[in-house]
Amino acid sequence: MKELNHIHQLFLESTGICTDTRKLEKRNIYIALKGENFNGNNFALKALKNGASHVIVDDDITPTPEESRIIKVKNTLSTLQNLAAYHRKYLNIPIISITGSNGKTTTKELINVVLTEKYKTVCTQGNLNNHIGVPLTLLAMNKQTELGVVEMGANHQGEIKKLCEIAQPDYGYITNFGKAHLEGFGGFEGVIKGKSELYQYLIKHQKTIFINADDEIQVEKSKGCEIVSFSEGKHASQQITFLKADPFVKISTEDNEINSQLIGTYNAKNIAAAICIGKHFHVSSEAIKNAIEEYTPNNNRSQIITKNTNNIILDAYNANPTSMKAALENLEKLEAEQKMVILGDMFEVGDTSAQEHQEVINELEKLNFKNMYVCGKAFYHCNTKKTRKFEDFNALKTQLETENFENTTILIKGSRGMALERIVGIL
Repeated sequence: MKELNHIHQLFLESTGICTDTRKLEKRNIYIALKGENFNGNNFALKALKNGASHVIVDDDITPTPEESRIIKVKNTLSTLQNLAAYHRKYLNIPIISITGSNGKTTTKELINVVLTEKYKTVCTQGNLNNHIGVPLTLLAMNKQTELGVVEMGANHQGEIKKLCEIAQPDYGYITNFGKAHLEGFGGFEGVIKGKSELYQYLIKHQKTIFINADDEIQVEKSKGCEIVSFSEGKHASQQITFLKADPFVKISTEDNEINSQLIGTYNAKNIAAAICIGKHFHVSSEAIKNAIEEYTPNNNRSQIITKNTNNIILDAYNANPTSMKAALENLEKLEAEQKMVILGDMFEVGDTSAQEHQEVINELEKLNFKNMYVCGKAFYHCNTKKTRKFEDFNALKTQLETENFENTTILIKGSRGMALERIVGIL
């Protein structure tokens, strides 16, 4: 504890933490992390030369010209995590944690833009939501920060529990329980157990849980804790009415009608969560409306791109069986002259991969879309009747370059590793 207190004091005097010398700023503290293919200790002297105030390492560094600026610890990752937890206690501000199978990044960003209307907030940048990203988010907070919004990602049981021990949240929300990271969690029941670790932490520490009261699993898993809820039909703290999504989501509350720039009926719940949490923290209805209506998605998440006479729905950041089904259902409801679907493989589905990909094909072929394409080794081995399948991106690219599409609404969705955003330049 004495060493941690010393490191924390040095941190308060620094300009922040850095774990990548390519992004180092003057007077940063550089923490040398290790991975399968890299060893940050090898860059410690470079960090000192480039202006780091101190470096934290877990290997011997030679030569050591300035030993007073080199702090050797047993494990640098543990030190990063312990420092973040120590800093979180030092700040003693409310922390809201978000997890879930789908929509957690969008929900986190919506909550943050709403809360920023009244408070000085710090939230997870991008998807830095793992055992390194969560500590870095906490260490980005300072005495001026009034609220923290921390996204937590996981693909194995026990990970959310560990992140909760670091972030020590006062509030939490699980967007949903879906078929994501089935391989790591060991099936859908494993997903529920793993994501529920957030609620278990909050119940144990007598904190507050935000829930979608229309989600029976959330209701069940939040029993025994103070809850703040939203619902479209049931009694709840906040009533939300979904109006339409053609293509943008429009919802109403008791005193507001909100026209978002988000597509997909599935985003109605993400917006509702932000409204519910904003109201709980006494953000005005007008401010909530303005924040949500001004928010635009990025990073290949449900973006609408107009290209010539076509409207492209680019949702190429991530994909799993639950989000695939939701995206197809949403496209079916849209009013459009012609509709087209391009899907890429879903990763981390585990032993049920063949079954899950075939079920997506079965759902797709029930729908009356003009053109249907799938790409990737998993989809390629599925049985198809109306859907054209391609083993890899290059085969799909060759086909698309021979075709001409006009007045078409095109859904592009696949896992990040498929990089289907490359299609936009082809269409």
